[in-house]
Amino acid sequence: MQASELITKGDLNEFKSELLTEIKRLVQLDGQRESKKWLKSNEVRKLLKISPGTLQNLRINGTLSFTRIGSIMYYKLDDINKLLEGGLQ
Repeated sequence: MQASELITKGDLNEFKSELLTEIKRLVQLDGQRESKKWLKSNEVRKLLKISPGTLQNLRINGTLSFTRIGSIMYYKLDDINKLLEGGLQ
């Protein structure tokens, strides 16, 4: 074994610090993803794999409720999950 291949305590501490930083970043990203409670129309269409017209029909016939803020429509993630499970009428 050569001297340049030795791992020191400092190397291990640095690695530990980098690893913990990366884990914290990943946990924060995951927490942000779960905390999202409202989705925009394009996100709903991608999630349900439907066209803009189909989403409009779901709004018109009352199958999927929404909230309009300005020109943007938002949908509750809970309502979309219920729709996917067949529990929303």
